[in-house]
Amino acid sequence: MDYIIVAILGIAGGWGCALIALAVQRAKLRAQKREQDLMAERISQSSHAIGTARQQIETESSRLEAARAQFDMRAVAYTELHDENAILKRDLRNLDVGVRKLQLDRDQQRQSQEALNQRANELGSRYLKESVKWISSSLNPNNFSGCKQRLIDVIVRCRGIGFEVPARQEAELLANLKSEYEMAVRAAFAREEQTRIKAQIREEQIRAKEIDRELKRIDREREAIKAALDKALAEANDQYSAVVENLKARLAEAEEKAQRTISQAQLTKSGHVYVISNIGSFGEGVFKVGMTRRLEPQERIHELSSASVPFPFDVHMMISSDDAPTLEHVLHQHLRRNRINRTNPRKEFFKTDIETICRIVKDNHGEVSFVADAEALQYRQSLTMPEEDQEFVESVYDDLDEETEESVVSDL
Repeated sequence: MDYIIVAILGIAGGWGCALIALAVQRAKLRAQKREQDLMAERISQSSHAIGTARQQIETESSRLEAARAQFDMRAVAYTELHDENAILKRDLRNLDVGVRKLQLDRDQQRQSQEALNQRANELGSRYLKESVKWISSSLNPNNFSGCKQRLIDVIVRCRGIGFEVPARQEAELLANLKSEYEMAVRAAFAREEQTRIKAQIREEQIRAKEIDRELKRIDREREAIKAALDKALAEANDQYSAVVENLKARLAEAEEKAQRTISQAQLTKSGHVYVISNIGSFGEGVFKVGMTRRLEPQERIHELSSASVPFPFDVHMMISSDDAPTLEHVLHQHLRRNRINRTNPRKEFFKTDIETICRIVKDNHGEVSFVADAEALQYRQSLTMPEEDQEFVESVYDDLDEETEESVVSDL
């Protein structure tokens, strides 16, 4: 009985152990199954990755095959490369020769250009020097502006042909031109001063002759009046009469005139300032303002109306002044902006109107009478003279010329 119980307990224990072992085994089986599932999933993922990789490999392999095929197509044979290399070497040698030739040509061209530049500089320097010399030789007191413009034109032409004239040299050339102009003006002034002195001496001689002639005339008049007065007194038997009084008055007037003539001769600045025009020669509104110290100023006007102008001058003003040079200088200063010849201030012609001149004279001298409109008789007659009258006048003068020539021949 005990054996049975023990056997039953043993069997029960065995079954329990077996059950326990079975449970453990089942747990292991489940764990292995889970591991197998995970492994299967991993294998599936790996298969998918391997498939993707295989596909990429196949794609890359196809690309490589295509590239290899393309490379094989582009591959060049050695002989071909050798021939091409020979051609390249030949071309390089030719290029090298060409480059060297170009370099030699460039060096030669540079040398030629330097020689040309040197020649151009020499020619430009000579041209500038000769031009400056010519301009200096042609410079006179009346053409400074023209010579200056010619010098500037020469400098511009020099720069145009490639001969550079520095600004400093240009300024120096212009300064030298101004200095030469000043010297030319001074030389001309000295010559004109000598001429003026000679003219003044001649004027003084003429004036002295006029004064002497006037004094002699007054002396003759005075002697005649005295003789007539003595005769009238003798006939009147010391009784006063109207004739005697008239002769005494004339004698006193002659004495006063003689004294006035002597006083005027002693005044070195007395003279006449004249304002004249010449419409036929210079046009409307052009006046000459000058001065003369002659007793008969009209003689100076006749001299100015000589053969150097086609028509005689018309007198608008003849102003007697004790200081004629000062009055003339004042008029010239007021009218300097109206001077016609701006290169030579000694030319006394002005573009203005007679009213302006009259106002200046009035402000600096006093009231003066003047003639506003020029007569210009010969000029106006020349404008209206018929051709028939012109031919007649010329024939008369021709006859006179022939008579003069015949007279000269007969005298010889």
